[in-house]
Amino acid sequence: MFSSILLFVLGLLVLVVGAELVVRGASKVAAFLNISPMVIGLTIVSIGTSAPELAVGTIAGLQGNGGIAVGNIAGTNVLNLLFIMGISAAITPLLLHHQVFKLELPTMVFAAGLMTFLAWDGVLSLGDGVVLLSFGIAYTIALVFVTRSASRSSQEDFNEEFSVDDVPKKEWKRLATWYLAVLVFGIVLTVLGADILVRGAVSLATIFGVSPTTIGLTIVAMGTSAPELVTTIISTVRGDRDVAVGNLIGSSIYNILIILGIPCLLAPGGLPVEPQLLWFDIPLMAAVALGAVPVFITGRRISRLEGALGVAIYVAYLYWLVNVRH
Repeated sequence: MFSSILLFVLGLLVLVVGAELVVRGASKVAAFLNISPMVIGLTIVSIGTSAPELAVGTIAGLQGNGGIAVGNIAGTNVLNLLFIMGISAAITPLLLHHQVFKLELPTMVFAAGLMTFLAWDGVLSLGDGVVLLSFGIAYTIALVFVTRSASRSSQEDFNEEFSVDDVPKKEWKRLATWYLAVLVFGIVLTVLGADILVRGAVSLATIFGVSPTTIGLTIVAMGTSAPELVTTIISTVRGDRDVAVGNLIGSSIYNILIILGIPCLLAPGGLPVEPQLLWFDIPLMAAVALGAVPVFITGRRISRLEGALGVAIYVAYLYWLVNVRH
């Protein structure tokens, strides 16, 4: 058992380090290509923080462990919206930007409903992957257009983080090559870490007598959500509320439309959806997304009480998964 735990932890550490390198490398390379810092922040960073889910989903799908792939997405989104966002709101109430109501919130609810609908026949097929990716691309295009009118303070935050205007022109080629190498190395680490983590997760599931799906919903989801957790806590402490909320909602959307869509295309025969996921966990994920609507609209913020309630609901769900359902 110790070797399985060690394998899982090692995979998780390699995965998180790789994901961080992917975000940093991709962001800087995009900046050197003169892509808008705001676009980088809202697309590359959101997708980059979901790199662990993508790597795990793809590796698990190719290895025939569809339960881990689908369970990881459902578990991660529930964790993001209940636990991580709940902790952030419990620290300081989350004030919501107007754009959240105009684009992100409706898209999040739509994406969760779409995943539930597509999974209802028991498999997420290649065709389903095409549908998910198509909406993911459409969402990204809409996001770019909508955020052109972003607030000056938000623009300054993203410029400070991603701009390369202060880098001498003669250094661009050298630094761009360096960050490209960082990106490639990060991708390699992410894939390697995902492979190790999936092997460890399957081994742990066998040892504890639980299904790989349950492992995907719990410890794998927690592990792959580490970038979102770190980003949200840091943003909350710094007072960057838009970043904290936007990162979680953006990642939840991309998890379904892009991160789940790609393994559907690559896995032979698609990703099978187990009955337990179909009848409980995926509908729960959709219910949590839908339940966010009245919470967000009421006062246009998430209060400390609502945040604490979200954390309590997630803890109860986790207890039920581990001690009742197995």
